[in-house]
Amino acid sequence: MNARSDHAARGTESMSRPTRRQLLFGGAAAGAGALVALGAERLSTPAPAPAAGPVLHGRVVVPFHGPHQAGIATDATAHATLVALSLHPQTDRERMRRMMRVLSDDAARLTAGEPALADTEPELARDPARLTVTFGFGPEFVARAGGDSPPWLAALPEFAIDRLQPEFTGGDLIIQVAADDPMTVAHTTRMLLKDARSFMRVHWVQHGFRQAHGTVAPGTTMRNLFGQVDGTANSRPGDDDFDEVVWSAGGWLSGGTGMVVRRIRMHLDTWDEVDRGAREFAVGRRLDTGAPLTGEREHDEPDFAAKDRLGFPVIHDLAHIRRARSADPGERIFRRGYNYDVPSSDPGSVSESGLVFISFQADVSRQFTPMQERLAKADLLNIWTTPVGSAVFAVPPGCAPDGYIGETLLEA
Repeated sequence: MNARSDHAARGTESMSRPTRRQLLFGGAAAGAGALVALGAERLSTPAPAPAAGPVLHGRVVVPFHGPHQAGIATDATAHATLVALSLHPQTDRERMRRMMRVLSDDAARLTAGEPALADTEPELARDPARLTVTFGFGPEFVARAGGDSPPWLAALPEFAIDRLQPEFTGGDLIIQVAADDPMTVAHTTRMLLKDARSFMRVHWVQHGFRQAHGTVAPGTTMRNLFGQVDGTANSRPGDDDFDEVVWSAGGWLSGGTGMVVRRIRMHLDTWDEVDRGAREFAVGRRLDTGAPLTGEREHDEPDFAAKDRLGFPVIHDLAHIRRARSADPGERIFRRGYNYDVPSSDPGSVSESGLVFISFQADVSRQFTPMQERLAKADLLNIWTTPVGSAVFAVPPGCAPDGYIGETLLEA
């Protein structure tokens, strides 16, 4: 092929293939046509509504400051860690004051979704998820602070059913960290302990859980790992007598409360061997609804005088619901416990499970102790439960933004 023929062939080829200009303008024309057609379609077809995103709860904040500490009357969260600490021998009143200032500042920041000062993982503080931090003082803490100790701030009496273990008993300071996100709980606990370790050492740690946030309606009575509705007769925030039941009056503890922590091991392996009728007989309530055996709904008042067709009490004299009830209206408490489930050290058991029982009351000796004495003497549930830990703390009132938890004691 000569040069002229080659040039003609290339000219023919270039005419048969679209040029860059043709592609651009042709594409633009086609695109314009498509847009016109699409516009016409949109005129006749409503635009779809944007898909709803997931509802997130991580940024929900519970205020740290106030007349009472958060984490008491606050709706219980899904996860909690309780840490009891023991004071170092050299930690005196001045060091205790400095420690509580630092810990209060840490807690105020973290509960607001902000990192604590010198937080090495600040990203973990962004989602407080209803985080609360609650502090309570043991007898030794109050003694070193030089304060007047309430008469009930001491170890509980020895109950016949107790098998207490030192690793879950006592303590000079308790920190309750609770939130709906376990990562938030873990990070907050670590930040607080890092700042406390110069003044105290960890004595014991207990982790607990409830149903996840959003699983049940707010205010639903929790269930323990027996499947039992746990705390139906509980005093509740908003009740006419709640303030009287929970908050102390007078002295440095005014606006605070008394805190009892009991670790109760639940023997689920032997509970599994009992049929449903026997379980409900022991509790005195139906397991499905939580209603008393004489009622239909959870909050129906039990009829302890009711008899069955053979003349026996419908609710047995030793049923848990009857033994926990008192004729004295002053024997009321506010429960806010958590379940626990950990690997068992017994190779024959599936797991070790139980309840981190927590109660708040203005006077432990008057409100909690008489009830526990009745239960220790005779309660059918004692067949399947063993208390293995026990501690009592005085929870001081809340504080203002320019104050700190414990100032009513440490600044007196």
